[in-house]
Amino acid sequence: MHFLALAVDYDGTIAENGSVPPEVCASLAALKHSGRKLLLITGRELQALKHHFAQLSLFDLVVAENGALLYDPTTDTEELIADPASTELVGRLREKGVSPLSVGRSVVATWHPFEEAVISTIRELGLELQISFNKDAIMILPSCVNKASGLSAALSRLGICELNVVGVGDAENDHAFLALCGCTAAVSNAIESIKARADICLTQDHGRGVCELIERLLQQDAALGKIERIGLRLGQTDDERPVWLPPGSVLLIIGNSGSGKSSYVTWLTERMVQARQDFCIIDPEGDYLCLEDAVTVGGLTTPPTTEESLRLLLQARLNVVVSTLALDPPARVQLFGELLPFIQRLRSTSGRPYWLIVDEAHYMLPQRAVWPLGFLANMGAIIVALDFDQVCPALLEGVDMLVTLGSTARELVQRFAHHTQRTCPAFPAHPPGLEPVCLWDLHHGEAVVLLEQLQPHQKHHRHSGKYAAGNVGAWRAFYFPALGKHASNLTEFLSALAQLDARAFGEHRRAGDFSNWFREVIRDDVLANKTRLIENDDAVSIQVALEQISRLVQSRYHLEQVDAPGAAPVTAPTHE
Repeated sequence: MHFLALAVDYDGTIAENGSVPPEVCASLAALKHSGRKLLLITGRELQALKHHFAQLSLFDLVVAENGALLYDPTTDTEELIADPASTELVGRLREKGVSPLSVGRSVVATWHPFEEAVISTIRELGLELQISFNKDAIMILPSCVNKASGLSAALSRLGICELNVVGVGDAENDHAFLALCGCTAAVSNAIESIKARADICLTQDHGRGVCELIERLLQQDAALGKIERIGLRLGQTDDERPVWLPPGSVLLIIGNSGSGKSSYVTWLTERMVQARQDFCIIDPEGDYLCLEDAVTVGGLTTPPTTEESLRLLLQARLNVVVSTLALDPPARVQLFGELLPFIQRLRSTSGRPYWLIVDEAHYMLPQRAVWPLGFLANMGAIIVALDFDQVCPALLEGVDMLVTLGSTARELVQRFAHHTQRTCPAFPAHPPGLEPVCLWDLHHGEAVVLLEQLQPHQKHHRHSGKYAAGNVGAWRAFYFPALGKHASNLTEFLSALAQLDARAFGEHRRAGDFSNWFREVIRDDVLANKTRLIENDDAVSIQVALEQISRLVQSRYHLEQVDAPGAAPVTAPTHE
């Protein structure tokens, strides 16, 4: 279930001439029976609302006074979430003969034609207040208080993501809260500006229109919303046509090493931030330690804990990177096994995280892992791997879209089609010399779509955490024969380098061992090129050359100076 709540306006929407028909209440009850939450968003004062509408218990929360007051019908408790009404303003308006004049906990309300009197009084008193209209009604509220701020507070209390809410309204003061929702509707009696911005213009008016909306919501769920509002933009074709991933879908991204998978995922996270879509990244190799707009649990040397990860995930509007770099492979699998059921439950009740990203999935979901078929189906997940045959077979059953990158992109699509017993899609022509980004919609795509290669705004730090403090593997470790030691990362490399005598350092220098290792294993061409210049400069003494290489590594990866054996303290990595 994608849409977890319905937010409705009162006057002019569920209510006509101040009352709500029984059939509308029955329809609202049916929606609540489906497991969804109901929220009433109204400009009315609470006491007047209680007097006119006895079925407030239908709603999980009521936002009254145009966003200033929260009311819980279950406990009959209210919370003022804005400044109290200005007694000075009320007194001056009464002196001017403004009538009727209604005073709530925060809102002060009157009717047309007293707009000018209200504005002039606010100016005379030097108050920072705002005016909101609901057709002929005039509401005066503290600055920045509206139905959107009230709905946001209500959703925070319920723990529901705004994009998992459907909203319906009819008048000027509904614009703000509708803009917050993942799907918006206008009853047929709504003003034209509300209809113009709504995703759905209902054919029926007032409560009958709300009943129409509820029927469609129960039948269609996510299909009710516009993909541009609730989907994720995966890129665009060469003719600038955007391509979207529907909410809840599972995307598999595969490509050979160095094909740009992590850069593409970084670009996707930037689209998520723009779209207000929370994400959680499971990061085994430190690719996302410095990701913007996200907080990280775990690091280069500090393992993440399940408890800390869950604490962060429970916080609304928070993007979380769970770095497992400091965990050994069995512990990574165990952590993922503990986190996934919690994330699935959290998504079912709150819609968060909107997307789960599993990078280098062979660590968390190795080929030998046993999971139920399609266990990520409808999860809203992005799985990143070198190849589909490196991850557990059960994962492939729930994949909705496939993106392949790099020199083997076309071959990967063909192999995936054969492996999953699908007809191989057609491939459009692409310019020679360019590695394609192929997208295949497994449900509707008879042909592959080629996407433009788009780069993220932020710099991507490719595996920098892994190389600083992780483990490159025994067969790729740097070997120091004079010490009888292997360095499996840059921390250990600096520690061993500080112990070399002049003869041993000179042999490595003449052979170009340092620059070769930086290029072939660390995959840092900038570091390799600068080191090669030092290795080839015979005018530089051995001691100076050793110090220069050490400083280069330290400056690029924020490793502290190492003068003796032992592990170097490590902070966040950095690349040029």
